[in-house]
Amino acid sequence: MSRRLILASTSTWRGRLLKQLQLPFEQRDPGVDEAPFKDRGLAAPDLVVELAKAKAAAVADGSPDALVIGADQVVALDGRILGKPGTRERAIEQLTLLAGRTHQLVGGIALHDTGSGEVRTALDVHSVTVRPLTRAAIERYVDAEDVTGCAGSYRIEGLGVSLFEQIEGSDYTGVIGLPLMVVTRLLTAAGLDPLAAPAAGAPRGPPP
Repeated sequence: MSRRLILASTSTWRGRLLKQLQLPFEQRDPGVDEAPFKDRGLAAPDLVVELAKAKAAAVADGSPDALVIGADQVVALDGRILGKPGTRERAIEQLTLLAGRTHQLVGGIALHDTGSGEVRTALDVHSVTVRPLTRAAIERYVDAEDVTGCAGSYRIEGLGVSLFEQIEGSDYTGVIGLPLMVVTRLLTAAGLDPLAAPAAGAPRGPPP
């Protein structure tokens, strides 16, 4: 029998990405307060893994015999972590800081097996170079695309792709927010291979 799969995120983009694996899954809001984690002064890799674990754990509670995916992502520049800007003004400030420089897009993934209690984690890191940008160009971009809820103030899956000169990493889906190669590896290790034959009568793909 196929394991129950839950994505601990309400992100539209993460949901769309996970659909590519053609496994039935649910999406739930983990409701995790990120502020206490950020106040601990953790380095970017540690922060995203801890938050991914916390999100998965929050949804795992009360979900028997399930595999729960938690994910988090931040932008890191010279040791400084840039989160979601929240406002237009802060988005402009972040993009001004990133313009003409290379930063790291750091993603953390946690897979919580509620049956065994085992938690598998992984990191996904990309080096991203933003091209030189004028303030006018930055303002046009911020006004064209709502990025107030995006780490680093950009959506690479939209007009934001025009901000960049180069991206170096192993999995382009990780740049969007959910590295599917990493997720596939973790799921397969937990006994849920997307390419395994489904149980008789089991549907393929997420529920409508």
